[in-house]
Amino acid sequence: MASTVSPDERPGYGQLLRTPGAWTFLLPGFAARQPFAMLTISIVLLVQHTTGSYGSAGAVAAVTGVSMALFAPQSGKLADRRGQRAVLLPGVVVHAASGATLTALALADAPLWALFAAAVPTGASVPQISPMVRARWAAKLGGSRLMPTAAAFESVTDEFTFVVGPVLATALCTGVHPAAGLITEAALTLVGGVLFAAQRRTQPPFGRPDAGEQVRHVSALSVPGVRVLAVTFLGIGSVFGGMQVSLAAFTEEIGQPGVNGLLYGMFAAGNMLAGIAVGAIAWKSGPRRRLVVGYLGLTAAASVLWTADSIIALGVLGLVVGLCIAPALIAGFTLVEPLVPASARTEAFTWLTGAVALGQAAAVTVAGQLADAHGSGTSFLVPLVGTALALATLVALRSRLVPQASSRTVARGVGHRVPVAVD
Repeated sequence: MASTVSPDERPGYGQLLRTPGAWTFLLPGFAARQPFAMLTISIVLLVQHTTGSYGSAGAVAAVTGVSMALFAPQSGKLADRRGQRAVLLPGVVVHAASGATLTALALADAPLWALFAAAVPTGASVPQISPMVRARWAAKLGGSRLMPTAAAFESVTDEFTFVVGPVLATALCTGVHPAAGLITEAALTLVGGVLFAAQRRTQPPFGRPDAGEQVRHVSALSVPGVRVLAVTFLGIGSVFGGMQVSLAAFTEEIGQPGVNGLLYGMFAAGNMLAGIAVGAIAWKSGPRRRLVVGYLGLTAAASVLWTADSIIALGVLGLVVGLCIAPALIAGFTLVEPLVPASARTEAFTWLTGAVALGQAAAVTVAGQLADAHGSGTSFLVPLVGTALALATLVALRSRLVPQASSRTVARGVGHRVPVAVD
């Protein structure tokens, strides 16, 4: 339930953006994360052009996603221990080089195994800008009432990139050259990552645990609530991946491939608009309850995607699905702050973004195979199956999303933490 209180009685975007030093990492952070929204669709469009198969294109994109999902938490753990700058600078160089290699191999009609080999370092080196920005917010705001607003603001920022990114990538791939999207993505990653890494004053403290914690290196995944959230975010990833491939296949079937970016932009715009609304509301219900309710809505919306038979119908349904994603994403990210100590939050955030990438990778693979064999209508079933399975897990294990009142195992130690009200 939402309350209707005046702006001066609750935290809002204006107060959040007046946080000292916030703009020094927000602007370069926005520039650095923009290429991420271009990566999967750029790979799909390039490889489909050179191989003629959505199945092959989806498989290459999936390898990139799986690689990112496996390596992102290690990147987050290193950032917690060594600092974000130390991880970012070599990472963006490797990503730019491996993206260029993947592009060259695809244009040279290299065998599929070679594309897979190049996709591994491309995915492994994707800079984790969004988790790093979230970790900077958490370090600045602590347990203040602005944390949910910050989570909403970051989700809006993420989704704005997914409004712009796919449209830009599609325009480049269809209007300039099939490789233009991936080349631009690699170049923007390099420039944006270097600019973000230069903001050293706002990076969170690293290399030491929270006060009162005994030093012991344990993954943030050892926190039960993080594991539940990771499964939940797998389902969200299945929506992103399933929509990307299915929309591309649908617009190809009707002979209007250029509409793909517009349709995906409407889907992402719904997500962004919902994120703005969630951050502007003072919620009486806790994030755990909002996560369950939001996920129910997402699953219901995904269940009708396969019925769309026109651009207008698909645009409207995509918008509705997008509107249902942001509430679940924001609630999940908000839960990280009370569940996980500051010394492991970057890692925790990367587990969640990695789970989205892994779900996206699986969905891209399955949806690509279904689109090749049975058409885009069947591939739209992938988001439904992914969200339904994740919802069942979330409902069954939602009690693990409550912070423990006693000592619990956490990243880098076992320490007592004050219980935080969730619901």
